[in-house]
Amino acid sequence: MSDASFAQGLALIQRLGGVDRPAVLDLFASIGEAEFGERCVGFIYGDVYHRPGLPLPDRQLATVAALTALGYAGSQLQFHAKAALNVGCTRRQLIEAVIHISSFAGFPATLNALGELKAAFAGLPDDEPEPEDRNEPALPWAGIEDRHERGLAAMKAIDGDAGEKVAEALKDIAPDLAAYIIEFSFGELYSRPHLSLRHREIVTIAACVALGTATPQLKVHLHGMLNVGGTEKEIVETILHLAFYCGFPAALNAIAAAREVFAQR
Repeated sequence: MSDASFAQGLALIQRLGGVDRPAVLDLFASIGEAEFGERCVGFIYGDVYHRPGLPLPDRQLATVAALTALGYAGSQLQFHAKAALNVGCTRRQLIEAVIHISSFAGFPATLNALGELKAAFAGLPDDEPEPEDRNEPALPWAGIEDRHERGLAAMKAIDGDAGEKVAEALKDIAPDLAAYIIEFSFGELYSRPHLSLRHREIVTIAACVALGTATPQLKVHLHGMLNVGGTEKEIVETILHLAFYCGFPAALNAIAAAREVFAQR
């Protein structure tokens, strides 16, 4: 690690955390590993966070989503929620990201994460700027009143044939599960405002990578990311970014899934 990487990483983590002395450096120093702490800051925040291809707010949304899905990193979730606000995300976007994850990591994980967001938001003024996505065009399925039909339209637009195949495969054993996925995941969550479809797919990919057991679903949503205007570069950068939160095995498995999806396009 170069001195330049550490200086760049320190400047970024100061910006993200809003403090001059990051607590992570004090933690490593307290156990006699100050040098390793500096290497971590230089490598992760100095090098990885500065890679092109994924804007800083998107990196923070992915991080918040992954930490929500992991379910055991409350302190880190609070830090990155505040960091997301410091780089231009809004509270509404963070809340939407966590609510969206309920369909993938479960309601307990979402409830715990919402508690961490509440703590992170404490002391902030009640009003805040509107999310950047406020100018997003209206979703073509948002006006469909029937939730099942709305969900089918959303699933077709986002996941294409991959989503339909999942629902079809459940008909002979658990048709109600297929209905729940269509009506709740797509009819409700994907029809909510305040988070663009591209961002919803970024946080979904992050959650699937973090779970480590959802490779088939990850592949579906890698297709979904590309279907809603995301790029292969953004997918790869999201997965690389998550290696430092979810582990290298999870990132390696996700990259293998991405390679397969890209080859099919």
